[in-house]
Amino acid sequence: MSSFLAHALSRVKPSATIAVTQKARDLKAQGREVISLSVGEPDFDTPEHIRNAAKAAIDRGETRYTPVLGIPQLREAVARKFKRENGLDYKASDTIVATGGKHILFNAFLATINAGDEVIVTAPYWVSYPEMVAICGGKTVFVDTKMEDGFKLQPEALEAAITPKTKWLVLNSPSNPSGAAYSHDEMKKVTDVLLRHPHVHILTDDIYEHLVYGDFKFVTPAQVEPNLMDRTLTMNGVSKAYAMTGWRIGYAAGPSKLIKAMDLLQGQQTSGACSIAQWAAVEALEGPQEHLATFRKAFEERRDLVVSMLNQAKYLKCPTPEGAFYVFPSCAEAIGRKTPAGKVIESDEDFVTELLEAEGVAVVHGSAFGTGPNFRISYAASALTLEKACAKVQAFCASLK
Repeated sequence: MSSFLAHALSRVKPSATIAVTQKARDLKAQGREVISLSVGEPDFDTPEHIRNAAKAAIDRGETRYTPVLGIPQLREAVARKFKRENGLDYKASDTIVATGGKHILFNAFLATINAGDEVIVTAPYWVSYPEMVAICGGKTVFVDTKMEDGFKLQPEALEAAITPKTKWLVLNSPSNPSGAAYSHDEMKKVTDVLLRHPHVHILTDDIYEHLVYGDFKFVTPAQVEPNLMDRTLTMNGVSKAYAMTGWRIGYAAGPSKLIKAMDLLQGQQTSGACSIAQWAAVEALEGPQEHLATFRKAFEERRDLVVSMLNQAKYLKCPTPEGAFYVFPSCAEAIGRKTPAGKVIESDEDFVTELLEAEGVAVVHGSAFGTGPNFRISYAASALTLEKACAKVQAFCASLK
């Protein structure tokens, strides 16, 4: 029966974040108290004016098929958003709307990757990038980043990774899982390298754009270096900043040739995204934005709480990230130590497994994101929950000998 399934599936690993979340659910079902900090999802409700726009769209009868590329009103709103917030001059005809940011990325790879093409991805990375590349027959070239560099791609490392087969560089800022975000000067060093390699295209995942803290100013590659516009796909969506994960709307803008190719694929896959969700996304992009400051303030306070408490735990080091809602502490000093039951912690996967068993706190091991020994905590939870979870992490670390 195995010959019935596509060989491509053998190249794909299941999502580690989903696996950890499921394990936490299973323990809860057994009656265990579990605090799950494994999911990258805001704990806020979708703002009311966006929900109302969706209801109004239903009442207007906006319930039919939409154009494959998205309703004109949303594509125009996307073009205006890129101009207003990023200084990027995209026409509405250069935009595409899809069923989430993940769908945008997948279609971009599917439309461009031939067998053997290389895609540069920085580690730690979001778990889906290499799997998408593998399904499309490409090869992921991982470039490691270091905690002392803020988990950011260094220009020399990028230069060394580029070959004649390189098709894409994937850049995620702020990053899942590290929360690292590139300042203007840091991004300029990266774009300077790319200017020297005109065959390399840039896929920029800006989904956490609005979740940056302190005085940090978000930038996207084509904004820093306009000469890269014609080989950059700028991807974004409404899921994180507008608490619309389940609405499944992602969008992007890029070279017309690429948008047309993605349109061709999407026309045979899903056609247009959900009509009601698209009208809600119009309101998200064009309506009141006051909730963003509220979200940012709450997330920044939670980040500071989690960073402080983790740095008070034995054997952990936790840098302060610039954005998103994740921290990515090192548990290197815990490796080789024993739990009270005598189990030796041999890897970050052991660390998170024993943490879940002993204290009921679910986090994701860093090696799932290509970098260890670390782990990822999502602080998209209430301050009370985070305080309780971090106290349990401290207790677990204190128990190691």
